[in-house]
Amino acid sequence: MTEDLAITMLSQMLWLVIKVTAPVLGLTLLVGLVVSIFQVVTQLQEMSLTFIPKLLVSGLALIAFGGWIIQQMAAFATRLIGGIPQMLHGF
Repeated sequence: MTEDLAITMLSQMLWLVIKVTAPVLGLTLLVGLVVSIFQVVTQLQEMSLTFIPKLLVSGLALIAFGGWIIQQMAAFATRLIGGIPQMLHGF
């Protein structure tokens, strides 16, 4: 395995992680922002008010995007396993 191939694989892996976590993290961030604005406006400082909506949205986002996330990860794994002969070619 060459250094270029290792760096390319690492780069692809990191982009995949960013791509598959973006929907869940983005929606959770958006809900957290809305709840925080609501808390500032109403001066209601209840800890469960921030935790429960973010937990529910995270679960719903995983249900909604779960199939796509698994598809992306399976495609990456297929490319990675399919590239093993190329990786071992240098040995």
